[in-house]
Amino acid sequence: MGGCVSVQPQVPCDQVLNHLGSCFCRKLKYIQNLKKNLVALETAMEDLKAVRSDLLRKVHAAEEGGGLQRLHQIKVWLERVESIESQFNGLYSTRDVELKRLCFNGAGPKNLRLNYLYGKRVFKMLNMVKDLKSKGFFEEVASPAARAVGEERPLTPTVVGQETMLEKAWNHLMDDETGIMGLYGMGGVGKTTLLTQINNKFVDMCDTHDGVFIVIWVVVSGDLQLHKIQHRIGNKIGYKGVEWKKKKENQKALDIFNFLSKKRFVLLLDDIWRKVDLTEIGIPNPTSQNGCKIVFTTRSLGVCTSMGVHEPMEVRCLSTNDAWDLFKKKVGQNTLDIHPDIPKIARKVAGACRGLPLALNVIGETMSCKKTTQEWYHAVDVLKTYAADFSDVKEKILPILKYSYDNLEGENVKSCFLYCSLFPEDALIDKERVIDYWICEGFIDGVESKERAVNQGYEILGTLVCASLLQEGGKYDNKSYVRMHDVVREMALWIASDLEKQKGSYIVRAGVGLNEVPKVHNWQLVTRMSLVNNKIKEIDESHHECPNLTTLLLQNNRCLVTISGEFFRSMPRLVVLDLSWNVELKALPEQISELVSLRYLDLSESNIVRLPVGLQKLKRVMHLNLESMLVLSKGLFYGGPLRRRTIA
Repeated sequence: MGGCVSVQPQVPCDQVLNHLGSCFCRKLKYIQNLKKNLVALETAMEDLKAVRSDLLRKVHAAEEGGGLQRLHQIKVWLERVESIESQFNGLYSTRDVELKRLCFNGAGPKNLRLNYLYGKRVFKMLNMVKDLKSKGFFEEVASPAARAVGEERPLTPTVVGQETMLEKAWNHLMDDETGIMGLYGMGGVGKTTLLTQINNKFVDMCDTHDGVFIVIWVVVSGDLQLHKIQHRIGNKIGYKGVEWKKKKENQKALDIFNFLSKKRFVLLLDDIWRKVDLTEIGIPNPTSQNGCKIVFTTRSLGVCTSMGVHEPMEVRCLSTNDAWDLFKKKVGQNTLDIHPDIPKIARKVAGACRGLPLALNVIGETMSCKKTTQEWYHAVDVLKTYAADFSDVKEKILPILKYSYDNLEGENVKSCFLYCSLFPEDALIDKERVIDYWICEGFIDGVESKERAVNQGYEILGTLVCASLLQEGGKYDNKSYVRMHDVVREMALWIASDLEKQKGSYIVRAGVGLNEVPKVHNWQLVTRMSLVNNKIKEIDESHHECPNLTTLLLQNNRCLVTISGEFFRSMPRLVVLDLSWNVELKALPEQISELVSLRYLDLSESNIVRLPVGLQKLKRVMHLNLESMLVLSKGLFYGGPLRRRTIA
């Protein structure tokens, strides 16, 4: 080892000096050219911003006018510009300090190093800005969206009882022959919830091979304005910005049509109140070839027909078991377990909701904090007598249902609807009987043609059924019936009793087990009174004047024995008087002849032996029903302008 000699590489001295000199010169240039580079950087930054501004203008034009999405490389470039702009602002903020140091303190070694570092950063940023500017010119700035568009909508965790309905709706919708489907039903029955589930199923399909391209959800509501619907659809498919908003409706329709006609789309329209002209909006016709679908919800069966739906699907109230399951979930098991009697009472409360999810949800939430049986019994009492007084019913249930009433056309149709609330809960309403009531009340003109008036009455009933305010009740004994959902009836009573011009004008105590005529705060205000299906035994003269009473329904008080003559004297404007099915009633007071405004009188199925002679004075009576009065004496004479007289 001792014989080895170490040889060190020899670097010529002049090379070392040249290298050190070039390094020093390069560093010195950062300092010497600082002012010039700062000016150049500022100019280059302005040029870069100008390029960005021009590019953004093209991008926005493509997005707003063509319904396209900006390219990913555009997004990356813009992000880099934003980043370097932020760095530039930070660097430029210390410009004055650095230049001042350069002018006055440049000789010091510490300041020289700071000037060098700052100058180096300026130089490098100048090159970066120039490079970024050179890459800011693109032949294409946007392209059609590459992925499906759809948003999953939130669902309440207590959706109950719609599994079968959802499966039925989905299977029908997936049929190639189904392009448009309408879901109809009364307010609060769960149409929007069902549509939400359909939306979420389509969104799940978006990423599959057979999935839809775009799912669009639009809330229409009663205020139908095409430009608003176009705006919401336009936002969904990429038509945004001021320029597109300035376009006319027909131009927007063309843009929407051109975009959607090349796509497989699903359009979901929630809460339609009248026909929506899809062509005017720009919606292509869904066919089996394009695989597009349109689904909407409405309260009106007539809207389904006008929209071209051949098989509309009714969303119905929940079954008794499903309603109880939903109610239990809203109340909570802890509350139900507090006392062994509460579940039994709770079933009665749930039953009062008649399967309407809206009512079950609201009332269930209210009852979730009721911990005593007394509170639960009180809830049953309130719901039986006047449900509008129940907590949250006026605020959260009845106003929603009232939208259907507000959208009825014509005050006479609204009056006919409110009149149906005079019948007992869940009662079958004889169509002919209620139409006769309407005619005699003057809601329908029955003076010129009885047949024409009856036809109009059936048309109004059809309108109310189509609006989901009444339900078909079937046929029995050659008579056709409708019925009113109990919660809808509460809404009607709320409108008639609380919201009309005169509060307290409707007094309805039908089927509540009364033994006497109820006390009324102000008889002067009462226009219509229903005491049907009670146990009233006697009507005496102790009641106040009823100058505005036009309808008095007293049928099926099977204990009723006597009616005071003074009672009839107190109601000079009475036009409808129904005393049918009062089997214990054997006589009428002579003072009934003073009901000079009377147009409708029904005494059928009673045991009246003889009619008062003064009955002949009632010249305005249009409808007199004496059917099945088995003990009535023969020889009745009546000379008024009867439209219908039925005598057993």
